[in-house]
Amino acid sequence: MSSDPWGRVDETGTVYVRTADGEQVVGSWQAGSPEEALAYFERKYEGLVVEIGLLEKRVQTTDLSAKDAQVAIDHLREQVGAHHAVGDLEALRTRLNELVKTVESRREERRAQRAKQSDDARKAKEDLVVEAEQLAQSDQWRAAGERLRSLVDTWKGLPRLDRKSDDELWHRFSHARSAFSKRRKAHFAQLDSQREDARKVKERLVAEAEALSDSADWGPTAARYRELMAEWKAAGRAQREHEDDLWNRFRGAQDVFFAARGSAFAERDAEQTENLKLKEELAAEAEKLLPITDLKSARSAFRSINERWEAIGHVPRDARPKVEGRMHTVDRAIQEAEEADWRRTNPEARARAAGLTGQLQAAVDKLRAQIEQARAQGNTSKAEKLERELEGRQALLDQALKGLQEFGG
Repeated sequence: MSSDPWGRVDETGTVYVRTADGEQVVGSWQAGSPEEALAYFERKYEGLVVEIGLLEKRVQTTDLSAKDAQVAIDHLREQVGAHHAVGDLEALRTRLNELVKTVESRREERRAQRAKQSDDARKAKEDLVVEAEQLAQSDQWRAAGERLRSLVDTWKGLPRLDRKSDDELWHRFSHARSAFSKRRKAHFAQLDSQREDARKVKERLVAEAEALSDSADWGPTAARYRELMAEWKAAGRAQREHEDDLWNRFRGAQDVFFAARGSAFAERDAEQTENLKLKEELAAEAEKLLPITDLKSARSAFRSINERWEAIGHVPRDARPKVEGRMHTVDRAIQEAEEADWRRTNPEARARAAGLTGQLQAAVDKLRAQIEQARAQGNTSKAEKLERELEGRQALLDQALKGLQEFGG
């Protein structure tokens, strides 16, 4: 007879395992020594230990389903319950019971995870629907169309919800896309109609522009070309295949006319160049009046210069702003001197300025007295607030005093 802490072999070759419920028959051994019998069934126990360990690892580290894990646990329980191994079978039952708890915990975690994934997918799809419904009202046809296509790709990448919810959200999503497509189609249909109308208008404008291209009635014809250009811009764009050709014809007709007019004006330009020299001399003469020291004399001299200026003909158009600007500068200086003189001699304006100055001075004096009183009472915050108000009133007073000085007061 042979034994160890977990089992024994009797004289008949029967192998027993010790459990909490007493000894249980493991099997019969006739092929060798009792020690070999115990070693054999101990190896079977070690095999169960290894299998349970592997199952524990799979449950912890893989995505083994709870159903498959339970099947494996039940299979191992049957093997442990059959008592065909020698070892601490109760410890194996305990590990399997703990493993059942782990599997159930994992099952709850996965259920919660699936619920969260479903909630996240629902929220994501609801967000897509809301954005699609907003885009359905957009007039940014290209950008909104591209974004809607992107939303479809995003939708396809999201998990499906329950059929009812998924169908309802998809119906709203699809309806928004259809509404946008319908509006875009109507817009471009209207645009095509407008462009056809624009083509007809521009063909009429081109025909008139070409008819005017050989006119020698420079002023009225140039004015009419300007009107035609305004009508051209107001007509909008024609179809792309017509727009460039119509524009080239329209512009070409204008170019013919203005080239002919430019040639005719070349002789006149020579005269205007001489006029420019004369006006530049008058501008220089006027500038010598600055700064204004004797208003009456300056006004008389400028009037004489201006009369001679008006007697001279036109100057080249590109030179006109500069030379006229010089005269305007002198004219403004005389006007400003006249205004300053009027302010100095206007008793009503001086009285208003003096009255405002007096009011502001009184307000400043009052604030200073209030500040001194607040500080005497130890009310620092009130004093600081009054000082900020004083700064603003003092600035206004300084400005009013400066204005009063202009009246000589």
